[in-house]
Amino acid sequence: MTDKVQPLESISKKPEEPKIVVNLRRIKRKIMIMSGKGGVGKSTIAANLAAGLALRGYRVGLLDCDIHGPTIPTIFGLESERPNVNEEGILPIQVLPNLSVMSVGFLLENKDSPIIWRGPAKMGAIKQFLEEVSWGELDFLIIDLPPGTGDEPLSVAQLIPNCDGSVLVTTPQDVALISVRKSIKFSEKLKVPIIGLVDNMHGLICPHCGKPIEVFGTGGVEKSLKRLQYSNSCQTSY
Repeated sequence: MTDKVQPLESISKKPEEPKIVVNLRRIKRKIMIMSGKGGVGKSTIAANLAAGLALRGYRVGLLDCDIHGPTIPTIFGLESERPNVNEEGILPIQVLPNLSVMSVGFLLENKDSPIIWRGPAKMGAIKQFLEEVSWGELDFLIIDLPPGTGDEPLSVAQLIPNCDGSVLVTTPQDVALISVRKSIKFSEKLKVPIIGLVDNMHGLICPHCGKPIEVFGTGGVEKSLKRLQYSNSCQTSY
């Protein structure tokens, strides 16, 4: 019986790094935009945050991970665009010279076609976006997640090494605040730092007198933050 000797070069060879790690290494900061409930304006906040950072001179990527309801192409008026592919991977769609976006919405032949996928297929699509989209050098990658704490947020939180934080979006109604508290606990359990909370649709600015109208009430977000011992929040009005 002869012993098989492992070649020296195979012993000294370093294990290959995961493709996600290699692809995301050129991105300085990765931020998730989350909400516990749908319809609170999360994608609009993600789009405005990405555009605002780009207008300040930063290099920004925006990844739409809402598989069933991708709205980023519509927000930017890019529904007819299709991404190209080269030897480096999938090329995101350019909005500005320093702002690029990627969404499953760009891959649909018909924008009205539903995506009927189970959890593993959705996780596979998100993993492919993180591995194969060629973002280049970025200062920020803004990741727009679907509402809730299910497959997509969990996939991103587990796949991205050292995610820099999450921004949680809510509205003043009690039903929205109940859900956002779950998002806070979700971030804590997965050790994703919470950057802040956006109190969206806080009020309507009257077009006649210019005074705010608190359509959904007020004070609920402040009470929730106080109870959970958080202080970073901002308000948006319409």
